[in-house]
Amino acid sequence: MVDFSVVICTYNGASRLPRVLERLRSQYCTDPISWEILIVDNNSSDATALVVQSYQQQPWDIQLRYLFEPQQGLAYARRCAVRVAQGKWIGFLDDDTLPALNWLASAYRFSQQHPEAGAFGGRICGWFEAPPPLNFERIASCLAVIDRGEFAFAYSAGRGVLPAGAGMVINTAAWRQCVAAQPWLAGVRGTSLASKGEDVETLSYIRQAGYPIWYNPQMQLLHHIAPERLQSEYLMRMFRGIGLSRYPLRMLGRRSWQRPLLLLLHGLNDARRLGQHLLRRRQSLHQQDLVSQCELMLYWSSLVSPLHYWRRYLRQRS
Repeated sequence: MVDFSVVICTYNGASRLPRVLERLRSQYCTDPISWEILIVDNNSSDATALVVQSYQQQPWDIQLRYLFEPQQGLAYARRCAVRVAQGKWIGFLDDDTLPALNWLASAYRFSQQHPEAGAFGGRICGWFEAPPPLNFERIASCLAVIDRGEFAFAYSAGRGVLPAGAGMVINTAAWRQCVAAQPWLAGVRGTSLASKGEDVETLSYIRQAGYPIWYNPQMQLLHHIAPERLQSEYLMRMFRGIGLSRYPLRMLGRRSWQRPLLLLLHGLNDARRLGQHLLRRRQSLHQQDLVSQCELMLYWSSLVSPLHYWRRYLRQRS
């Protein structure tokens, strides 16, 4: 029986994959662990498959498997991996996240200490090629740069805060038991950011089933953030996608009679947050402060997310 499956979902990751694979090759304290590596090619058009083949031909103590998922979307790529993963636990790495050399050992040790967990995430530091904008810490978690302290804790069931998908470790049995076969949100599709939120959707299914979700600070990653991901055009698209995904995520698992009331309550709260932001940040917005503009886009997109969802739904039905 395999203890741990490391999954890397990638789209056109030929230039990025070698760096991640070399980190995995160099993991230490792994002798007690039976593990495998799965690479899911999410319909790439570059040399991703050739890169994986070259690593498969090298001396490699760990089984390295290549999977191809033609339906673009991170949610589909991860489901492809879960269908065939042999590990009791699945650790998801992005092709731009570099695990610390003890990442696997830390993840495995935590899984043994908390076998009841449905999932857990770690501490993610940013590796910036260009300086981030002023006040970046206010939006850092949306770019999977997360540091929630030195001590492990279980996330509160009453709050929306959850781990990032980068470096997320999932209890395989919990996923197969709880997570819907078809996602509401496809996730990043190629270069499209219009359907963000697949990680929150997955973890929401698991949390609603009663599994605790943890933060493990010993499990550390370095997230490479290219300069273009700090530009206004990219950030505004990303925050628009995050905001527009709020309605389906909020309705996930809710009964039909609950949804109108939740729609009203969330709408009022989104309007309040939008108004407060306009009042508090009016000067910085006037000065074209990028972080304040991103927050404004998030609040506005969250407010209109029900309209966006139902317009798309009706268009698809017609």
